[in-house]
Amino acid sequence: MTRTDAQRGALVLFSGGQDSATCVAWALSRYDRVETIGFDYGQRHRVELECREGFRDALIRAFPQWKPTLGDDHRVDLSVLGAISDTAMTREIQIETQANGLPNTFVPGRNLMFMTIAAAVAYRRGLGVLVGGMCETDFSGYPDCRDDTMKVLQVALNLGMDQRFVLETPLMWLDKADTWRLAESIGGEALVKLIRVDTHTCYVGERAELHDWGFGCGECPACRLRARGYHAFRHGGRVDPASL
Repeated sequence: MTRTDAQRGALVLFSGGQDSATCVAWALSRYDRVETIGFDYGQRHRVELECREGFRDALIRAFPQWKPTLGDDHRVDLSVLGAISDTAMTREIQIETQANGLPNTFVPGRNLMFMTIAAAVAYRRGLGVLVGGMCETDFSGYPDCRDDTMKVLQVALNLGMDQRFVLETPLMWLDKADTWRLAESIGGEALVKLIRVDTHTCYVGERAELHDWGFGCGECPACRLRARGYHAFRHGGRVDPASL
C-alpha cells in the first residue's frame, strides 16, 4: 500500500516508559519523520516525564542515523484528567483490585483523551500516523488498551477531523518478553540497555534501585510485569520465581 505524504510521518505517544520507548524506536525504523508527545496528568509516577528528554538524547547518541528523523517533542498539560480521577495513578493510595475487577490504577478515559489530543497535534503538524503502546496481551485489563477500542477510535477521529489517520499499536499482541525482543530486533543490545536504564515504568515512581530489568519498586503490577518479561526474554521463556 502506498503511503500518503502525511503517512510518512508519525506522532508517538511517549510517556517515558518501556513500552512507549520501544514504540519510538519502532517508529524511527519505519517512518521518514517522527515526533513525540507526552502528557502531564498529575501522575503519581511523574518521574517518567523526567526520563523522556534523557531517553531521546541517549537514543540519538546511540543511533545517530536516527537524528534527522527524530523531530519535535510535545508535552501537554492534562492536569484536568488527574483532577477528575480518583485512582492509584493520581492519588497516594494503595494499589488494589476494585469491585468491577479492574485495578484502581485504571484512569478512566486516559487513552481516549491521549489519542484525541495527539490527533489534534498531528493534524496541525501534518502527521498521519499515531503510534501508541497499548497492549491487551500482557496488561492489567484496562479497557482503553484493547484493540477494538483503538479501531473504533481511529474511525471516530477520522470522521471527526475529516482525516485518514492510521493508529498503530505495535505491541498490541506482544507480551512483555516479546516487547524486549522487539527492542532487541530493532536496535540490538544497545537499545535494550537504553530502555532498561533510561526509561521508567514503576507505578509508584521509585527510582532509587537499578534492577537487572530496570528501575522500580519491584512490587507494583508494572514492575512485576516488566521484571517477569525481562527474565523470560533473557532466559528463553523461563521466569525467575523472584520476579513473580
